Amino acid sequence: MFDKFQSIFRIPELKRRILFTILILVVYRLGGHVPTPGVNGEALAAFFQGKESTLFGLYDMFSGGSLKNCTIFAMGIMPYINASIILQLLGAVIPYFQKLQKEGEEGRKKITQYTRYGTVLLGLIQAYGVSFFVESLRSELGPVVPNPGLGFRLLTMITLTCGTVFVMWLGEQITDRGIGNGISLIIFIGIVARFPTDVLATIRSIQLGALEIFNAAWLLILIVGVIAGVIIMTQGMRKIPVQYAKRVVGRKMYGGQNTHIPLRVNTAGVIPIIFAQSLIMFPGTLASFARGNVTMEKISLLFSPGGLTYSIMYGLIIIFFTYFYTAIVLNPTDLAENIQKYGGFVPGIRAGRKTAEYIDRVLMRITFPGAIFLALVAILPDVLISRFHAPFYFGGTSILIVVGVALDTLQQIESHLLMRHYEGFMRKGKIKGRRFY
Repeated sequence: MFDKFQSIFRIPELKRRILFTILILVVYRLGGHVPTPGVNGEALAAFFQGKESTLFGLYDMFSGGSLKNCTIFAMGIMPYINASIILQLLGAVIPYFQKLQKEGEEGRKKITQYTRYGTVLLGLIQAYGVSFFVESLRSELGPVVPNPGLGFRLLTMITLTCGTVFVMWLGEQITDRGIGNGISLIIFIGIVARFPTDVLATIRSIQLGALEIFNAAWLLILIVGVIAGVIIMTQGMRKIPVQYAKRVVGRKMYGGQNTHIPLRVNTAGVIPIIFAQSLIMFPGTLASFARGNVTMEKISLLFSPGGLTYSIMYGLIIIFFTYFYTAIVLNPTDLAENIQKYGGFVPGIRAGRKTAEYIDRVLMRITFPGAIFLALVAILPDVLISRFHAPFYFGGTSILIVVGVALDTLQQIESHLLMRHYEGFMRKGKIKGRRFY
């Protein structure tokens, strides 16, 4: 394995791409420590204590901890992700965007352009919301914004939106000139940067006796097992065989080949968990601003992580969004039409509507275990905290993103190695990458 990693740096282009990617990620992490003007960082950090299970904790994870410190990258890449998801959903209901999705490279360029415009628009809206929200915060250390007003809001809007656009540009530079998907790697490095703190917190808990060594050993075994399960589910797929009839055009013969349609067990990726977390955390987030209200406190208790009601509703919402998003991103009718248009057919299935029904039936069946697995992985952090008293938040969105992005990056590195006649990371088969969105 060490020789295989050495082979990476024997290829000049691959070496240059990896070093460029590392440089961009370093720039991103450095920018995550530049504070937003006019904000009392200590008072803001005091407010965010204990908010990990609310929407603020979810948003802070995607920004790599920048929201908690209110840096220039406080919004991270979330406006870009939101704009991308909105355009994907519009592609399912608006004919114009459906047409762009089918136009190949030119259509993708147009969608990318609209995504950038949407990122700026959503960035301005969210930045205004952040400025207004931060102004209203107070902690035991005093107000978070000592000098509120229109000037602070305008400055915050410009600063945070420019920060988001700069992060988007960094991600695109990695995709074009580096290795891996840039946007995914930006989120990946923000999550991984918290791991050293979690490890130190675990060691400190063992030393203080808060976490028993026996429980820590079981916790480690469980974590390794979950990571292995996520890898298996991420790479798991059902291959539907497709045959293409031979065609003679002029003096050339086309077709006559066998291929397959890869239907992934987890087609929706991590998006269902993001949607479900946003919904399930919303009542608790509202309740945190209504201290003393009996009704809101009951709602907060009902939707508090670790409870039976919370876990059941959280799992059901994830299963629903898994099927919903799978139906959005993968249309069996379009697949069947494309197969028929190029003279292909699924053996034993009539072309056209019957093929679409067959693909839809297979997709619904293989999506079910994927949806159940997503729900179990999402509920895992609450189990670890309540059963093993884990001093860190492991599972759900973070583990799926980390594993998915790591596999995708390793797959691209392996492709460079195999293209230049080097041996890949695996002796049998290839690593199948998976981007998180």
